[in-house]
Amino acid sequence: MTDAATPLSLPDQALVEEATKKSGLIWVRGTGPARALWHVWHDGAAHVVGDGHGEQPLPGLAAGSTAEVTVRSKDKGGRLVAWTAAVSELAPGSDEWEAAVGELKGKRLNAPDGEAMTERWARECRVLRLSPCTASTEHPDGSLAAPPLPTSATTRHPIPPGLPRLLLRRGKRG
Repeated sequence: MTDAATPLSLPDQALVEEATKKSGLIWVRGTGPARALWHVWHDGAAHVVGDGHGEQPLPGLAAGSTAEVTVRSKDKGGRLVAWTAAVSELAPGSDEWEAAVGELKGKRLNAPDGEAMTERWARECRVLRLSPCTASTEHPDGSLAAPPLPTSATTRHPIPPGLPRLLLRRGKRG
């Protein structure tokens, strides 16, 4: 087990990299509550894009700060490793930005503007690099569960009035 104040050893670095690569989401806490973020592992760090129209919010993550990253198991969903990250913002158009965005665009699902999304990211979004500093595989006492963050998104709507009749009619045809 690694103490959170020690720098990454080679085995911890390998654990952080493999766990983060294989996880579809990472939980990132900057100055506010932790948020689930989609990401890509590239060049020894996790990269995220957001804060633009139609992209994930990145509140509490600022260049020059640190963030706590928690990685879950893809199959069981349990916490595998937590690591402290140094946050840096990549300048649009730089070689590092281009390389990261090249990886990110392959992972972005359902982009409203297709191939033009990289230009939108350069104009409207921030691309952040989360470089691992320290890691911990110790499990905390108690649950880390938190209530969902407030959102305007909704998935529940009233059932359309004609739907029950349509469903009943399908069952009688068979």
